[in-house]
Amino acid sequence: MSSFFKWVFWGLTISAVAIAVIALIKREEITRLLAVNSLFSQEKIVNNFSSMDKAFLTVPLIRAVDDPAPLAQGPTFALPTAVDDWIIDRAVTALVVLKGGDIVYEDYFQGTAATDLRINWSVSKSYLSALLGVLVSEGVIADLDAPVTDYAPELAGSAYAATSIRNVLQMSSGVTFNEDYLDQSSDINRMGRVLALGRSMDGFTADLTETDATPGDHWQYVSIDTHVISMVIRGATGRSITDLLVEKIIGPMGFEADPYFLTDGYGVAFVLGGLNTTTRDNARFGQMFAQGGMWEGQQIVPADWVAQSTAPSANTEVGEIGYGYQWWVPDGSAAGQFLARGIYGQYIYIDQGRNVVVATHGADRNFRDDGIADENIAIFRAIAESLD
Repeated sequence: MSSFFKWVFWGLTISAVAIAVIALIKREEITRLLAVNSLFSQEKIVNNFSSMDKAFLTVPLIRAVDDPAPLAQGPTFALPTAVDDWIIDRAVTALVVLKGGDIVYEDYFQGTAATDLRINWSVSKSYLSALLGVLVSEGVIADLDAPVTDYAPELAGSAYAATSIRNVLQMSSGVTFNEDYLDQSSDINRMGRVLALGRSMDGFTADLTETDATPGDHWQYVSIDTHVISMVIRGATGRSITDLLVEKIIGPMGFEADPYFLTDGYGVAFVLGGLNTTTRDNARFGQMFAQGGMWEGQQIVPADWVAQSTAPSANTEVGEIGYGYQWWVPDGSAAGQFLARGIYGQYIYIDQGRNVVVATHGADRNFRDDGIADENIAIFRAIAESLD
């Protein structure tokens, strides 16, 4: 073999070995990236939503109780007739209804089970809001109108430089952020790749530099605002969101199963959509809010924060769904009617006046179609009203 061909042979061999080594080192990152690309596919979505820990970095929220008390079973309840078709049409995977804190309806669909820990998507935001309310009541964070940079100085050169805590709570930061899940180049999908590749969510947030409105002037749903709340909380306490959530809410409420959070590569919880819980425990969390923040004689979240955070205080357009502090208030709602909402059909609907909570998980790939959100709200109201 000539010297030339020997060099070619050894060059190709070395290149192949290098590629193999890199592939081995990057295998987990590649696996997570592939998981993101097929996360919402029709044939995988139901199983994916109940097994997010198989594809992403996670951290558990270990409860502080060894033997939690299950929710009480109330009298059985027949759903309004329209709900049967709705469950099928909206690809509902779990539905739990509470009346007065007792389970009056519970069922699981599409091969899922009560024990499944399901991805909450943006329902996670309402949990973070509750945690912030506790910290505000404790004086850890004294002023919602303080700049976020008081607690997250790394945002000083970013689009959040002039933004207050209240602005991000109300999704009124004015930061430019494309939340189109169908656009692979959108900011929300770029963020998903940051998560999948184990990079830094804090770094991604600090790198955002563009704004399209003055903070507080205009409501625009921007999920990354919620991550800024996490940065504020971690900066104020020097502790992780997972530890705080267990100590302040999950543990005292006696959740039946240990939830878990998706995380970035630095162990930072993906607070804007990464909390995985059972549907029953979501209903438990909703019941606590239905009771003004009280759970089994203990004030978990201050009553004034429950009222303040679930009021439609954000500067939304007239006739548009209302928004509070990471909670939604549907148009036409009576006082005490509000909800947590996540993409693909995740909900916690609360009617304080009727003492009814409706918790759902779903895999609805058509959740963005015109009228679907309104249909869901109408179903929740019909369920609550039928329990009068």
